[in-house]
Amino acid sequence: MFKRFFILIIALRAIRRNLMRSLLTTLGIIIGVSAVITMVSIGEGARAEVEAQVSRLGENVILVFPGARQLGGVSIGGGSANTLTVEDAIAIRDEIPEVIAASPEVRSQRQVVYGNRNWATRIYGQSADYLMIRQWPLEAGRMFTEEEVFNARQVAVVGQTIVEELFEGTNPIGETIRVRGLPLTVIGVLDRKGMSLMGSVQDDIIIVPYTTGFQKISGRTHAMVINVQVFDSSAMDIARLKITDLLRERHRLAADQANDFNVQTQEEIAAAATETSRVMTLLLASIAGVSMLVGGIGIMNIMLVSVTERTREIGIRLAVGAHGKHILLQFLVEAVLLSVIGGLLGIAIGAIATHMVGFYGNMPVVISENAIVAAFTVSALVGISFGFFPALKASRLNPIEALRHE
Repeated sequence: MFKRFFILIIALRAIRRNLMRSLLTTLGIIIGVSAVITMVSIGEGARAEVEAQVSRLGENVILVFPGARQLGGVSIGGGSANTLTVEDAIAIRDEIPEVIAASPEVRSQRQVVYGNRNWATRIYGQSADYLMIRQWPLEAGRMFTEEEVFNARQVAVVGQTIVEELFEGTNPIGETIRVRGLPLTVIGVLDRKGMSLMGSVQDDIIIVPYTTGFQKISGRTHAMVINVQVFDSSAMDIARLKITDLLRERHRLAADQANDFNVQTQEEIAAAATETSRVMTLLLASIAGVSMLVGGIGIMNIMLVSVTERTREIGIRLAVGAHGKHILLQFLVEAVLLSVIGGLLGIAIGAIATHMVGFYGNMPVVISENAIVAAFTVSALVGISFGFFPALKASRLNPIEALRHE
């Protein structure tokens, strides 16, 4: 134990003897570790934000999209076909036991007028269960009822952006807004929701009964999406299969025909949304890791110089009884110490840089403990890997020739 401690003291003295050179040697490690931590933290922050946005879709949600439309044998793109109907949504809700709610969705971009103010916004036609599906609470008022949906009542629930832009923050309940001359009575105000997965402001929205949306606003006849809620997360997979079978039967698709719709669970949407950020994080972390490789080469270079400078010292130690393994261990400890010191400084700088990026860049960041542990471990391994050759060279010096060295 004492010998190991003594070796550590000698290594620290050797590093302190050329302090500036030692710091410059560790610069590659410092930059690599700090860059890895910063890049991974930004990527983790982006992933966490995406997961938070996906969770805002609701709880145990399945989304059914139309399939691709064919024009002259050419696919126009997913979601372009008119294959989903209100009846499909009702069938999903009524015929699949795992489903507790379903809302056919129709969207329009319209100019909304209140008094002398106007605002271009998105108008969503939904069922009375939509807020339950989305887990979207109301700040004031109420949601429209099934009776109001059935009778295509001209009522609306508005988002926070509408309250700010049209009503200047005042209570809009009971007020009348107009969409292309159609009066809509505001009966509810949504709680603030934030950004969506696509980067749009979810609060910039007006929700009306889907019958009103189809018949009086959009002019469409087919649903753009069917929002489905399952009673439990364990039933998501079976519900998805049943929805697929039901829609294939309703759309009279033959066994050899592809689906004219797409069914995606909340988990699949989250996985697809986070895949890009995961790949970018790995790419950036790999690029930053190159700095650690450069740092390792710098450590090996400086340790080779150190062996040359201290050849006579090595010869004296070998002459008074030191063994080659002691010399090997001595120089290996010095290389590892350089890497560890660089790793610790890199962690500190990386944490500071991460907080600065989050604060000044207004970006979500999450400092990953796994990234810190991994970066520190790699820095130590770099010291061992690149320090071994110079240490081995030192341990194999001939004592007599080493003593003659000037």
